[in-house]
Amino acid sequence: MTWNKQTLIKMLMTAVSGAAVVGASLPARAAEPITLHALMEDVPETKIIEALLPEFEKQTGIKVEFEKIGYPDMHDKLVSQLTAPQSYYNVLEVDFLWAGEFPAAGWLADLKPFVEKSKYDLSPFIPSTLDLLGRTKDQLFLVPMYNYSMGLLYRKDLIGDEKLKAAYKTATGKELALPTTLEDYVAISKFMKANAGVAGAAMQGQRGDPNSMEFSNYLFSAGGSYLNADGKASLDTAEAKKALDLYVDNIQHGAQQGAVSATLDDTMRLMCSGSAFSMVTYWWMLPQMDDAVKCPTVAGKVGLSVMPGGHGESGGWGWGIPKNTSPEEQEAAWTFIQWVQSKDVSVKRALEGHAPVRSDVYADAAVLAKYPFYKTAQDVVATGKSFPIFTYSAQYEDLLGTQLSLAAGGQATSDAALKAASDGLQGLLDK
Repeated sequence: MTWNKQTLIKMLMTAVSGAAVVGASLPARAAEPITLHALMEDVPETKIIEALLPEFEKQTGIKVEFEKIGYPDMHDKLVSQLTAPQSYYNVLEVDFLWAGEFPAAGWLADLKPFVEKSKYDLSPFIPSTLDLLGRTKDQLFLVPMYNYSMGLLYRKDLIGDEKLKAAYKTATGKELALPTTLEDYVAISKFMKANAGVAGAAMQGQRGDPNSMEFSNYLFSAGGSYLNADGKASLDTAEAKKALDLYVDNIQHGAQQGAVSATLDDTMRLMCSGSAFSMVTYWWMLPQMDDAVKCPTVAGKVGLSVMPGGHGESGGWGWGIPKNTSPEEQEAAWTFIQWVQSKDVSVKRALEGHAPVRSDVYADAAVLAKYPFYKTAQDVVATGKSFPIFTYSAQYEDLLGTQLSLAAGGQATSDAALKAASDGLQGLLDK
């Protein structure tokens, strides 16, 4: 069935008129269904929400359709819509890396008036998740959706294997145990590849977002940072060199074949199949690995820890509303955002492996009963550090990713790659 614009607006007005409040006060089903369109990253979190969408449509009459694609294609596809006279996507999933760019370009509606009108309670959201997305005293462009702080997934059965323990002690003079330093982690990774019949690390080395995010964990674990106390680029340091040297060592000698071009999907499949000892990744991957149906080889055998060294990379996604949509579409989108981030729906998502942004979800008894590791997850989130967030964050990912790829492929020294990455960052900061 095809609807013209006038019919769609009429349907939106009918459905939205009674749908300003979610939860117990959600209205009965509207007379005619309407549709919200969202471009979503094709990851487990999206599938978790997608399974709950019929509940939202039943309560509000508003239908939501997800278009799922890989992360590398999302930014450009969104920008083409946000710069058009009218956006096809009328509710947005926005990465924190774009949280500086999108508002600065004037593409997002300010959500603060929506919050005030609907009396939506933001207090349960963990403050850092709001700050990560650029919340200010006067404006709010994004409501937190989920976090993707990163930690270390590792095979408990392999780290506890008696034969491997004996071999490691003979080879290194050290006990085989969960690593507490980045140096120990890379040493164990290489040992596992040589002795356990698996890749020591499932690494996502594809240039751009994959290798930039993964390397950030090495940088923070080694005590490095992207910016100094004065807000200037600081990648040409001893800590950053140690991080990159260890990153290159692991991708060349501990990781799977083809790691330099691997993506998140590749590493997920490798870890799920039992073909890797470890994976530096988002903490919410643990429930996926523990799924006895999807990952029978490793279910129950995978543990989670904070990155060796004490700090990993922290990130998150938020919900936004494009400015180039009608007022009626914006009201419908806000109704959806309130619903999907309500405590009840967030708990349902958490029970399926969602990475909460609300403190009350981490404390929920049912969530902790099913996933006791959420206590560790809180530590992962609490100790996470952020990639630099500014107007050109996405461009810097590509710039940094290029230098990391050159170093990983042996085409540039660590010193040269870090100098280029640091100079490039400062150049973008100065624009």
